[in-house]
Amino acid sequence: MHLDVIDLRNFYMSQLGRIARRTLRRQIRELWPSVEHQTILGLGFATPYLTPFRQEAERVIAMMPAAQGVTRWPEEGQGLVGLTEEAAFPLSDSSIDKVVLVHGLENSEVVRPMLREIWRVLKPEGRLLVAVPYRRGLWASTERTPFGHGRPYSRGQLNRLLTDCMFAPGNPLLALFMPPFSWRFMLRSAPAWENTGRWLWPGFGGIILVEATKRIYASTPVRQRRRILRPVPSTYVPAANDKASRDKIDD
Repeated sequence: MHLDVIDLRNFYMSQLGRIARRTLRRQIRELWPSVEHQTILGLGFATPYLTPFRQEAERVIAMMPAAQGVTRWPEEGQGLVGLTEEAAFPLSDSSIDKVVLVHGLENSEVVRPMLREIWRVLKPEGRLLVAVPYRRGLWASTERTPFGHGRPYSRGQLNRLLTDCMFAPGNPLLALFMPPFSWRFMLRSAPAWENTGRWLWPGFGGIILVEATKRIYASTPVRQRRRILRPVPSTYVPAANDKASRDKIDD
């Protein structure tokens, strides 16, 4: 079940939300250092992570599920966001270079149809970046943040899901190692938590980030041998005095 868009917006306006946004933006930028001449689509509630790409990419747009609602983005200038059904995007086939999916997969009730729709609109070898709550992390165990709602994933579960939906997932990365608390000293030490967590407890981040590539499967029809029965003319000629044969012919 999707959170209301107002709750998502309010979280990213809070101090904890700004830290989460800054931390994940840094990770996303490491995965995608250059997006020149590319079209980027944000799904779910991905707008907090799309702003850095606007000055570089050829085109950046966002779509939010109808069950969640929509807010204006960006605040100034032409609006670049709209509502969509999760399994029916108003986009052409192979029209998008990269997709950022945040606050979408864990809340969707049509996960596989949505991933297949993402596969449809991505160009060959297009990239999908998924951010979901990590099952073992603290962020998935508290409802104080949007990452504590919906279904969290393990790294293996997410990889299998993407593989089943015709994507080739890369190595999962973990982020948000700081506890999801708004305590002042915790917020001030957020960079230290992030840097230390990567080295000391790399398996206990709050968010999984996976970049997956659209995979094109070329299939060849399988030729099967079939046994075909063909009628063969009979060489039997009934005798003239064979009453049973004459009756059969008359019939």
